[in-house]
Amino acid sequence: MNPHQTLRDILNAYKSGDLSLARAEEEIQGQQIEALGEIARIDTGRSIRCGMPEVVLGEGKDRGHLIEIILALVRKSGKCIATRVPEDVSREIAAVAAAEGFSCAYHSDARALVASRLPSPTLHGGTVGILTAGTSDIRVAEEARIIAEEMGCRVVTAYDVGAAGIHRLFPALGTMQDADVYIVAAGREGTLPAVVAGLVSRPVIGVPVSTGYGYMGHGEAALASMLQSCSVIAVVNIDAGFTAGAFAAQIARGVHHEED
Repeated sequence: MNPHQTLRDILNAYKSGDLSLARAEEEIQGQQIEALGEIARIDTGRSIRCGMPEVVLGEGKDRGHLIEIILALVRKSGKCIATRVPEDVSREIAAVAAAEGFSCAYHSDARALVASRLPSPTLHGGTVGILTAGTSDIRVAEEARIIAEEMGCRVVTAYDVGAAGIHRLFPALGTMQDADVYIVAAGREGTLPAVVAGLVSRPVIGVPVSTGYGYMGHGEAALASMLQSCSVIAVVNIDAGFTAGAFAAQIARGVHHEED
């Protein structure tokens, strides 16, 4: 899709026969924006345009605004995924969901909420393997898992397999040998992604986690270590579970489409 084309361009292309009716409809839906007064502009066409859903970051938002945005997305597009959502907000959304007849699932480990009127995502065949170095990294890994699953991936996880007890890694990798891509979350010195990348033949995404203390704590040492890795890995920002999950899902889906 050309992100710069206007509605007039799409209609002219359909009129001239350069676009089918179905394709023109998809192009138009991919450009849909819904304004919520002066507080937000909701991109309801992102899933069509980019292949990934619109995801709302709950952190830093006014509580009332966050609730309004979540409910508007469900009502307009059928689904809302929100990350870093306070538990009390999830309870309010759940109450509205019960009244209006849509589902609301709150994942407390990840602080992620999925509210939906739609069926569960259809698996497209891609598989994402997710590992964490320690149990403190699970919250970020779970955010990645939820996003990857919502984008149609099968996800296999193995947590607390880090470098401090490296013998734990090998049986964990054995459970996900068919993965198309790996997400590896690690705090402190952030060693694990580079180790995994030296053992597998698929892409590895390193996620530095804001665990650890002392010199370059709060994920900075892990980020620096991953960026300096001699193994071939991609690295996202500190605690960026959403980014890792969405990127991994795009890779897995691409592998599956190539095989088809």
